[in-house]
Amino acid sequence: MNRWFALGWIAIAELFALSMWFSASAILPQLEKEWGMSAVEGSWITLAVQIGFIVGAIISAFLGLADRFNVKKLFALACIIGALVNGLFILSPCITYGVLFRFLTGITMAGVYPTAVKLLSLWFPNKRGLGTGILVAALTLGSSLPHLLVLFTSNVNWKIIMIISSVLALLAAGIMQWVLPEAPAQPKRAGAISRDTLKKVIRNRRVMLVNCGYFGHMWELYAMWTWLPYFLTASFRSTLQGTSLQEMSTLLSFLTIGIAGAIGCIVGGIFAEKIGKVRLSMLAMAISAACCLIIGFTFEYFWLTVIVSLIWGMSVIADSGQFSAAVTEFAESEYVGTALTFQMAIGFLLTTISIYIIPVFVTVIGWQWVFLILAIGPFVGIVAMNFLRREEQFG
Repeated sequence: MNRWFALGWIAIAELFALSMWFSASAILPQLEKEWGMSAVEGSWITLAVQIGFIVGAIISAFLGLADRFNVKKLFALACIIGALVNGLFILSPCITYGVLFRFLTGITMAGVYPTAVKLLSLWFPNKRGLGTGILVAALTLGSSLPHLLVLFTSNVNWKIIMIISSVLALLAAGIMQWVLPEAPAQPKRAGAISRDTLKKVIRNRRVMLVNCGYFGHMWELYAMWTWLPYFLTASFRSTLQGTSLQEMSTLLSFLTIGIAGAIGCIVGGIFAEKIGKVRLSMLAMAISAACCLIIGFTFEYFWLTVIVSLIWGMSVIADSGQFSAAVTEFAESEYVGTALTFQMAIGFLLTTISIYIIPVFVTVIGWQWVFLILAIGPFVGIVAMNFLRREEQFG
């Protein structure tokens, strides 16, 4: 099979599987009414997935699962288990059970995202920048898919949205198991569990500089994805009173996170091949940091909000795939899977903090100022990637 066709199937599987990630977050307005939750309490529905992913990623990194087992089968198994626990969410009578099922869903996601990136690296021994950009574009569309489902099924019970995302995950498992063939290049499998693998990751200076850039990127990314829809709803309530506010903000949320994000990933992958992954990541983080600083001041200006949101949606994710691609290039082949899983575990750990503090600070400083907090991440990331750029020049 041609590697670009293989990439297409991997991307489709990733899109379907990742629909589970924000499936419950997209239906929070319904859940808040049904369960009587506040916005801060509701944030735990999203946080539980992040925490579950972290736990799953740490376990996977310690056991070296992505380097010891067939990644196609690992992906498929994670999708099947994820579809089950994601579907069980509809039986939740209250937030406590809901958080538990979202936590378990997050654990299974650790078998989907890092394994897909490693699988892509097997099909693309070179020119991984564009390939990884396309893969993360699929991840972005998958993460935003529940917002699209809510938009066109606004009068449908939230349980239907959860069931649809579980069905999509099962389709993803089927693609991996029966449609996608084994990659032509198969790495040497890691042996028994060893702490030396993680030590090799941590001692690799270039891998860790890439990781520091990724950590800054992640501080911003998922908090923006989680809370921008709420910002848009609050903003449109001030400027578009008497209109279908929820529909407009939901549509823009999908366009910003999904469409603009996917375009940003692909454009980022193209430019990464031309100017290098490090320079591309620094440029993307500079633009997204500027959007963090500006977006609040557009609060009561509809068209400015739309424009800045779309630019932010493109730039905030444009570099995401390049951090993963860089790790696959700087890490030795026998521990690439562990290196990717470690990177994502720590990165997602940081997202739990930024996701949680946004609604807390909204009550203190308001929507106009709260996204300034997220700008810290890309600024730190730019510094780390600049160190890597100098090391590549003189190392």
